[in-house]
Amino acid sequence: MKFLRNKLPKQSRNNIKSLLSHGQVQVDDRVVTQYNYGLQKGQVVKVNWDLLREEKVESGLKIVYEDPQIIVIEKPPGLLSIASDKEKVNTAYHYLTDYVRQNHTAERIFIVHRLDRDTSGLMLFAKNERVKHQLQDAWKEMLIERAYLAVVQGQVKQESSMVKSWLKESKNMVMYSSSKMGDGKEAITHYRVLNSSSRYSLLEIRLETGRKNQIRVHMKDIGHIIVGDKKYGSTINPIARLGLHAHVLAFQDPISRSLLRFETEIPAQFSRLFKSNR
Repeated sequence: MKFLRNKLPKQSRNNIKSLLSHGQVQVDDRVVTQYNYGLQKGQVVKVNWDLLREEKVESGLKIVYEDPQIIVIEKPPGLLSIASDKEKVNTAYHYLTDYVRQNHTAERIFIVHRLDRDTSGLMLFAKNERVKHQLQDAWKEMLIERAYLAVVQGQVKQESSMVKSWLKESKNMVMYSSSKMGDGKEAITHYRVLNSSSRYSLLEIRLETGRKNQIRVHMKDIGHIIVGDKKYGSTINPIARLGLHAHVLAFQDPISRSLLRFETEIPAQFSRLFKSNR
């Protein structure tokens, strides 16, 4: 513990204990969890910041990964990413701020990208403003992979395809597509069918662009609205939530430039739907 405190002066005593208890410290390539381990001269100590952690925070928000610069979470459906005019407290940002301040009272977090309230899945936050700007300013270059899972109405016949349009926003804050080049912001969505029944299809969706409500609009465009998506015309909700989940997130570490890739399980509500609807 004393050695780690000396070498990691910015880490609190509790953070260092957490590193040990989560098996993130190695001595000569062997995991050490004892805080009073007796080091010998010449031994090599490694701290594995890349070890995945899963820790529940208040509200059901899950910590998937954490290091001194960033936090990756899995957001549940129904939780805002950040505050709105009507809701200031029940947000991922608020709960995550409380979490980091348990160990560092002055520590802050910074949102890098957002998910809609009703979309669940992986989100990235920075632990300081410099890293936030590093990620946001070069997001197109640093973002390696992003994929979603969507449960849509009906049986999608085409095994895989691409949707391209130009998205615009109506006065009622609803996005819609135009096929006219340049008439809005270009949006490109790729999808493939993972599972299907006569009533529903499970799609993996990958984005070339990241426009507001892009997936939701494009699924409506192909005639297969996401279940539970009343905003874009869904009339059924068999899983009592929006059928959209941010499933894969891969990006360059802002410091080391190494690849960080995270992937969640298929939400249980999605899987159960296909077991009972074959």
